Amino acid sequence: MKVTPSKKLRRASNGQAPSADGNSARWNLRLYVAGQTPRSLTAFKNLKDICEEYLKGEYHIEVIDLMENPTLARGDQILAIPTLVRKLPQPIRKIIGDLSNTERVLVGLDIQPR
Repeated sequence: MKVTPSKKLRRASNGQAPSADGNSARWNLRLYVAGQTPRSLTAFKNLKDICEEYLKGEYHIEVIDLMENPTLARGDQILAIPTLVRKLPQPIRKIIGDLSNTERVLVGLDIQPR
């Protein structure tokens, strides 16, 4: 399902849109938020910063605003927001919060610092 992000929260990627099977980017990340709250904006900024530093050119971020599409929370069993879901590489992993603790995010996503 294609989700159109809101004006401030936008998809970020390495410049390549994912293919239908989602495999064009090595890291496929989905950030669930609820509106344009300061916490949601902070989570998105922190995620983009981490991806640019540690996953440069190998990631795709999809932002899903549950205020616009609340039923999408069921698919990934979202109970709190903001929540980051790593879809690829498998296994699926989830991190709840504004992603301000970079070390926790790296460990949670199993990203090896360079």
